[in-house]
Amino acid sequence: MKGLVAIAFMAFLLTGAPVMEARAERLIASVSNHRVTITPDYSGEELVLFGSIERDADTPPNRSYDLVVTVSGPRATMVTRRKEKRLGIWINADSREFINVPSYLAVFSNRPINTIASAELQRRQQLGLNNIILTQRVASGDFADVVPGDPFRAAFIRLRLQHGLYREASNAVTFLTPTLFRTGIPLPPEVPTGTYDIDIKLFADGALITRTQTAFEIVKVGFEQFVADAARRNGLLYGLATALMAMATGWLASVIFRKD
Repeated sequence: MKGLVAIAFMAFLLTGAPVMEARAERLIASVSNHRVTITPDYSGEELVLFGSIERDADTPPNRSYDLVVTVSGPRATMVTRRKEKRLGIWINADSREFINVPSYLAVFSNRPINTIASAELQRRQQLGLNNIILTQRVASGDFADVVPGDPFRAAFIRLRLQHGLYREASNAVTFLTPTLFRTGIPLPPEVPTGTYDIDIKLFADGALITRTQTAFEIVKVGFEQFVADAARRNGLLYGLATALMAMATGWLASVIFRKD
């Protein structure tokens, strides 16, 4: 009988008793503005991400940290085209479709990523533009992500970099103290609307310690919001109205500038 009681008590300890989790470093982060509004005179903005690292009692006092911040905007399907000059005319020779990829992508760190984590960890955690998965339609019904040296992938990233919609900076995260940090998030004028996810990863001695996430939203207001809603909800009527406005503008210009 005593043996049965002992077994039952041990089962309770293993299954029913609460388990005390080991404490570790914890990230706390936020952005300066969780809702960015786009008005007709919007010319870009920069948000500030700031946060702190909470240590536990067992954390070595001299431990140094590294941070990698990845900002990912609304996902969309986009096409990259390769042009060739034939008979003196530039034409689209080939194209590649990128499926459900971030329309905005920024990777910020306090030092070069290859000094923060190993190549294997970089690939596994998708650290840096070269390791972010950008799925392509490589054939009919076949989807894959190819090596960073793929010309279509390189061209896609280069074009997004030129428009400020993709970016990577290895000195953008600043440690104000050993546990307080900040970084800026530039938003160009043509930034798309939607929800932006921020993934913050904390490293120490080449290992991932912890991570946290936050987000912000970009919305259009005023007349721009009205136009966007009209185009989305009543596409046919919006197209007809746009065509009529173009025709009216052309007719008015011909009347004003016609030569008698």
